[in-house]
Amino acid sequence: MRWVTYDAGDGERVGLLDGDGNGDTVRGLPAGTTLLGFLGDDGERLAEAGARARSDPAEVRALDDVRLLAPIPRPPSVRDGLCFLEHLRGCYRALGRSTELAPVWTETPAFYFGNPAAVIGPYDDVPIAPGSGLFDLELEIGAVIGRGGRDLPPDSAEGHLVGYTFFNDWTARDHQMRDMAQGIGMGKAKDSAITLGPALVTVDELEPHRAEQGFTFEVTATVNDRRIATGSLAGMDWSFGELLAFLSRGTDLRPGDVIGSGTVPGGCLLEHVDTADPAAFTGWLQPGDVVSLASEALGETRQVVRPAPPVTRLRTGF
Repeated sequence: MRWVTYDAGDGERVGLLDGDGNGDTVRGLPAGTTLLGFLGDDGERLAEAGARARSDPAEVRALDDVRLLAPIPRPPSVRDGLCFLEHLRGCYRALGRSTELAPVWTETPAFYFGNPAAVIGPYDDVPIAPGSGLFDLELEIGAVIGRGGRDLPPDSAEGHLVGYTFFNDWTARDHQMRDMAQGIGMGKAKDSAITLGPALVTVDELEPHRAEQGFTFEVTATVNDRRIATGSLAGMDWSFGELLAFLSRGTDLRPGDVIGSGTVPGGCLLEHVDTADPAAFTGWLQPGDVVSLASEALGETRQVVRPAPPVTRLRTGF
């Protein structure tokens, strides 16, 4: 199933996406229902909701006539992992640092807490973070918790996931340098926008693409229709099961929590700064740029970058 949250002019609703990409429709459920409200068990409520949407929808609308929101517009929490160590090496290479990683990176997965209030939809405009001149995209996949849990074993933790969606944690690289210098984790670098969508694709839909680590379906990122990166989840250094086991250690994961995969190698502008091909890096994101993440399995996001709002300065001048 491919679940969407949408607005057709009369408020937020949830529905099932139906079609093959040509003339798609949304089979909507009654007003007041939310995708989050169908989570929390082994999938029975979501399956029943899907059967209702197919057989007796409250409304059927053309996809072109609705505005898609993030599938989970207000997640209980957002965490973003770093499951592709080659992405880290690519960033280090671009910064002129050694690509030999310290042992800590292979001892446990790394992650940071994102900002649920920053979540936006797959076609929403994206203002540049205030004060940033080095604004970047991130090609990632978000996993959504369907059934909560604590201290999950790595070999069964993925059974707590209900599905997957695109995840783009837009990054202000100049703010990130200050965050890293302060040394207490991601702050304003990752605070301005997180794109989720266009749909929550349930786990069963993606089973044909399953690999030993992750999935084999292809994902791409483009800027102004110029391809930046192509990859898949098949090369993850940390599986989602291992990441969920670590994240749930001593704490609860809750239904609707969104967990990012970390950036697919090559899936950000920073990794292309030092490339030998000058066409591969044409500068940081600017107002008017169109950024898209796409996959046959997950759909497509397509967003226009907008100018940054003005900075409210501190007494120090920052």
